[in-house]
Amino acid sequence: MALKERHFRQLLETAAPLLLQDERVELTTLATVGSVSVKRKALTAAAVGVASMGTLIATAQPRPMYLILTDQRLLFFACLRPNNKTGKLLINVPRQYAGVGTAQKGMFGLTLVTSLFVAGAERGLTLTFPAPCRPQGRELIAALPSAP
Repeated sequence: MALKERHFRQLLETAAPLLLQDERVELTTLATVGSVSVKRKALTAAAVGVASMGTLIATAQPRPMYLILTDQRLLFFACLRPNNKTGKLLINVPRQYAGVGTAQKGMFGLTLVTSLFVAGAERGLTLTFPAPCRPQGRELIAALPSAP
């Protein structure tokens, strides 16, 4: 189970006007994109703790995004919380410029983690697929070429 039927339908409705003529959707999934350093997590927790006099705890987390892999592109859409609605297009990568690193197990083996590399970019993006989306994460890794 990658996406609930309602979220899947909503994602395709949002993406439909952006698809090129004869472009085919091959895969849809959800992943958190990016990473947050330990330093930033600690600073966020400290700032919220001080501001709330210790009554609240907060942590910084990577941003969840919906991914659509087509036969021509990789599209990233905002995942709007708390109801997981599809937001606007955030990243558009032509497929020939995208590559992925090897798959690794995430925290406690529940998630699947890989890196997305875009030709010309200095660093890759960390993609973390939650447990329900791990099969689609493996499909994405298999569909894109390996990058160093």
